[in-house]
Amino acid sequence: MRKVIMGNHALSYGAMLGRAQVIAAYPITPQTQVVELLSEMCADKILDAKFIKVESEHSAMAACLGASLAGARTFTATSSQGLTLMHELLHWASGGRLPVVMGNINRAMAPGWSIWSDQNDSLSQRDTGWIQFYCSNNQEVLDTVIQAFKVSEKLLIPSMVILDAFTLSHTYEVVDVPKQAKVDKFLPPFKPEITVTPDDPHAFGGLTGPEHYFELRYKLQKDMEKAPALIEETGKEYEKMFGRYLGQVEEHCCDDAELILVTSGTMGSTARVAVDALREEGIKVGNLRIKVFRPFPFEKVRNIFKNAKKVAVIDRNISYGHHGMFFQEVKSAMYGHDHDLPIFGFITGLGGRDITPSTFREIAELSLEKNKPEEEIIWIGVNR
Repeated sequence: MRKVIMGNHALSYGAMLGRAQVIAAYPITPQTQVVELLSEMCADKILDAKFIKVESEHSAMAACLGASLAGARTFTATSSQGLTLMHELLHWASGGRLPVVMGNINRAMAPGWSIWSDQNDSLSQRDTGWIQFYCSNNQEVLDTVIQAFKVSEKLLIPSMVILDAFTLSHTYEVVDVPKQAKVDKFLPPFKPEITVTPDDPHAFGGLTGPEHYFELRYKLQKDMEKAPALIEETGKEYEKMFGRYLGQVEEHCCDDAELILVTSGTMGSTARVAVDALREEGIKVGNLRIKVFRPFPFEKVRNIFKNAKKVAVIDRNISYGHHGMFFQEVKSAMYGHDHDLPIFGFITGLGGRDITPSTFREIAELSLEKNKPEEEIIWIGVNR
C-alpha cells in the first residue's frame, strides 16, 4: 500500500507495523503528530497496544523501561527539551539492556526558544549508549523503525530513529507501507530470556560494586561493536523482502571524487542535488551521508575516503568549545590512517536556517581552493 504521509506519521506506521505493545509519550512540537496518530490507532484497535499518557518525557521513558523489563516491545517519541529531560533514563535504558525504540525529531535547544531544526538535542545524547539512526526521507523513517526493533532486540541495546524538524517531520511524501504479514515474517515477537515476573523473580539495576560494574560496561561496549555488522545483515535481509536497504552510510559519486562532502539527515538529499550540478561542470565532488552515528561507521568511512584528496564535513550542530560533532567523529576515524587527508569542518543551518544547493556549492568552492583548513570551524551563512 502506498500512502502520502508526513515524516511523523512514518514513525507512527513503523511502530504500528513493528507491533509495539506499549507506547508511552508526552507531546512536544514538532513530535506531536507521532503520538497523536498512535493514540488513535490504539483507540481504534488498529494497533493492539497499551498507550500510556504521562505527565512528562521523563515519565514516558520510565514507563517504557518498566514495560520493556516486563518483556513488552516498547516505543516512544520526543524532541529537543523533551529528549534532554529523559537524559537520566537514557542511561538506565542502555545500562539495563532494554531495547526501547524512540523517534526523535531534531529541534534546536533553547534558549532562544526555537521549534526549528538542528541536531544538538540528539547528538548531546551520543554517550548514553543508544544506537542512533539519522534519516533523510519518510520511506527511510518507516523502514528504519522496523529494522531498529530487530537490531535492538538482538543486541539488547536501545535505538533512536532521528529526523529533521519540519523539513521531514511535517513534509508529506509517498511512502510504501508494507503488509503486516510480511513485516511479521521479518520481525518476530520480542521474547527476552529474563523479564520481571513473579514466576521467576530477579533483581534489575540494583546496587553494583566495583567488582561487577566494570564488566557490565565492557559487555555493553562489546555488544555495541557488533551493531555495524548486524545493521548491514539486517539491511540486506530487509532488502530481500522489501526492496530497500538501510545500511550505515549512503554514497553518491564518491568513487572518483576529489572532494567528498559528509552530511547527515535531510541535507544529504540537498547535497546530492549540488553534487550532480557540480559534476555537470566537471568538478569531481561526492557525497557521503552518514546514516548511523552510533556506533560510528569507522571502516566504511575509511574505505570511502581512501581515494579522496579532501573531505568537507557539514555539521548542523556544535559541541561548544570544540567543533561540529560529525567533524570530530570523522577526524577520529581517520586518525592514524591518513595523516595527509585535509578535513574541513563546516557548521551551518543552526536553528533551522535553510541549507540549500548553493550552500553546498559555497562549501565545495571553499574546500577546493585551499590546500588545508585555515580555521578550526568554517561558518557558513552566519551573520557576523
